[in-house]
Amino acid sequence: MATPLRVAVTGAAGQIGYALLPRIAAGEMFGKDQPIELRLLEIPVEQVQKALQGVAMELDDCAFPLLSRIVCTDDPREAFGDADWCLLVGSKPRGPGMERADLLKDNGKIFIAQGKAIDEVGAADVKAVVVGNPCNTNAMIAANQFTRIPRESITAMTRLDQNRAASQLAQKAGVAVTEVDDIVIYGNHSPSMFADYFHATIGGKPATDVITDAAWLQEDFLPKVGKRGAEIIAARGLSSAMSAANALIDHVKSLYTPSDDVHSIAVPSDGSYGFADGVWASVPVKTTGKGVYEVQKGLTHDAFAQGKIDASNAELVEERETVAELL
Repeated sequence: MATPLRVAVTGAAGQIGYALLPRIAAGEMFGKDQPIELRLLEIPVEQVQKALQGVAMELDDCAFPLLSRIVCTDDPREAFGDADWCLLVGSKPRGPGMERADLLKDNGKIFIAQGKAIDEVGAADVKAVVVGNPCNTNAMIAANQFTRIPRESITAMTRLDQNRAASQLAQKAGVAVTEVDDIVIYGNHSPSMFADYFHATIGGKPATDVITDAAWLQEDFLPKVGKRGAEIIAARGLSSAMSAANALIDHVKSLYTPSDDVHSIAVPSDGSYGFADGVWASVPVKTTGKGVYEVQKGLTHDAFAQGKIDASNAELVEERETVAELL
């Protein structure tokens, strides 16, 4: 049997963790022949640690053949020690009346500590994915702590936006979601993101040839994707944990599996598509090796699309300036 992959998950007792962990243990993220060792990290609060133990009990009771070991801890260095993958799900949520700047700074402190721990004790080729919001800027903050690990080793998740966009296009076109390809998210994981329907295809045809209602694409589709999380909270009273967990499965599976498929992840900008150097921006990538990606360059955008991309870049730059003291 293959050597187990050491997979650390933060915020492991939370809603996303509860939806995510059994799917990792069942082989949906890394494959049906890859054993897994789970490192579950939570905050050092008795009630939360007790809940984490309950999650571990349930994982035991599932008797997953691929799950070789479970470690529950409140110590980042124990969780990240020699870890191959670090899935940074946990973050401080935005409370009532809380300013975004305060949220950025509070989460920045969390990701400074986690970035330092990953750099100090993670495997030499460790890969990290940030889910906890604001994920783009949290990834930037964590990567700024790296001295041993390349900053390209940490990405932020915009696959949820990609999945939402594909679903909305499929429903509008009246086709299965499998008919939608090459829908890419640019920019921030926030309502400012741009879902590039111009280069998407539906049933092998340009999406704009199948959906000819330009007003719907610009005025309904884009806001629907960008604000879908708030819509779900309003409907169920809780955040979109199930779809976020599913998107993380998709993100890592796509990043772990080399192919010619294009997918969306937030990576350190090299200036492509007008994004400022140093911010983590979602762009189209292809996976060239396990955990190794290549940004797909050269796609052109009209004035409307570039304006949306520029607006998301401006937001990312503003976030970077807000947390400048932490960098």
